[in-house]
Amino acid sequence: MPIPLYQAKADFFRTLGHPVRIRVLELLQDGPLPVRDLLAGIEVEASNLSQQLAVLRRAGIVTSTREGSTVVYALSSNDVADLLRAARRILTDMIAGQGELLAELREAEHTRPG
Repeated sequence: MPIPLYQAKADFFRTLGHPVRIRVLELLQDGPLPVRDLLAGIEVEASNLSQQLAVLRRAGIVTSTREGSTVVYALSSNDVADLLRAARRILTDMIAGQGELLAELREAEHTRPG
């Protein structure tokens, strides 16, 4: 029996649900990078980065190619970069909404009698 689409989506988002993996994807938005550049852009141990890259590679979210002794990673699809941009817009809107709510709460606190 095939996996329902909602389950596949949940699995996909679970794969994305790690700060190091998100940071890797952000760094790869502008194009392929060798592992050394990913390490320089992320404050983690090499073994941790390697583990997270393996998760992304197994899921098909990134690809890897070997250039001599260097392994270069890339997004498997521009849609991944689009998804990250969409997430940024959603978070920006959410934070802006929270800021407006906070301002309203502060205003109510100052105008309340007594």
